[in-house]
Amino acid sequence: MAVTRDQKEVIIKKFRRGELDTGSSEVQVALLTARINEMTQHFTQHKKDVHGVRGLMKAVNRRRKLLDYLKRTDSKKYEKIIGELDIRK
Repeated sequence: MAVTRDQKEVIIKKFRRGELDTGSSEVQVALLTARINEMTQHFTQHKKDVHGVRGLMKAVNRRRKLLDYLKRTDSKKYEKIIGELDIRK
């Protein structure tokens, strides 16, 4: 159910700002989006897993806060990441 190490490496390489960047807002949003997508697929198959929904809600709220921060500080990066990740907003 978790995002594998190889998937994380690909996501980090795609969204990083510099060579050593692994924790910028863009990378965090991309990793959270991958995790949210996997959790959503899990919950479509396992409808009675109501305790796991809390983790999904926490991830969605964390991503929302990061996106709000990006929008407030750099709207161009915000628009770019929204487009690349295909997040509705």
